[in-house]
Amino acid sequence: MVRTGAILKLTVLISAFILAAFLVFHLLEINMDFNLSRMLVKSGATDMSTKPTRFKCGLYKPCPEDHFAFKMASGAASIVGPKICLEDETLMSGVRNNVARGLNIALVNGKTGKLIKTDSFDMYSGDVNPLIQFLKNIEDGTVVMMATFDDSSTKLTSEARKLISALGSSYINSLSFRDNWLFVGGKGIKTKSPFEQYIKNNAETNKYEGWPEVLEMEGCIPQKRD
Repeated sequence: MVRTGAILKLTVLISAFILAAFLVFHLLEINMDFNLSRMLVKSGATDMSTKPTRFKCGLYKPCPEDHFAFKMASGAASIVGPKICLEDETLMSGVRNNVARGLNIALVNGKTGKLIKTDSFDMYSGDVNPLIQFLKNIEDGTVVMMATFDDSSTKLTSEARKLISALGSSYINSLSFRDNWLFVGGKGIKTKSPFEQYIKNNAETNKYEGWPEVLEMEGCIPQKRD
């Protein structure tokens, strides 16, 4: 009986470990996908005759010469932070330790594609005023890349939403508690941006308990011309 009990406990522990490992891998899968193919190519482990060629930021096809390649992912629940890649350079990620709960924003020069600055704003328990000032200081011609992590809307005011809407967002006024959202816009844009994804926090459809599924978005941003 003692031996049987010990075996049963061991079985339970092994099952719990496997389940935990599966959950962690599932949450990290979105981030691993950004770099896995590039790592395999560098190590020589990829058979290029059978594997599709990946381009900048892991895109499946190259961008035109006068465009910037990008790929983004929102945060996964409150565990894995968002990731923003532009022209094969990771601008923001948990590995770079420059993402946090709330709105994560990267500003990029629209002509050169060079990073200007990054910042994060806690919109659950933080102050919205630094975000408002940050948005007001963005110069014309700047590409603005935004990704949510955990909750990004509780402290958002109508003024902040209006400033983001002016950058080309169609969904900022719909953003609510723990919704996931990805957006690429620009200061001085004349139309709504085509680069935006939004998913609502819904207990009946959420992939994670209390949070919707992770969003991914990729594409080619037109280079700003004079």
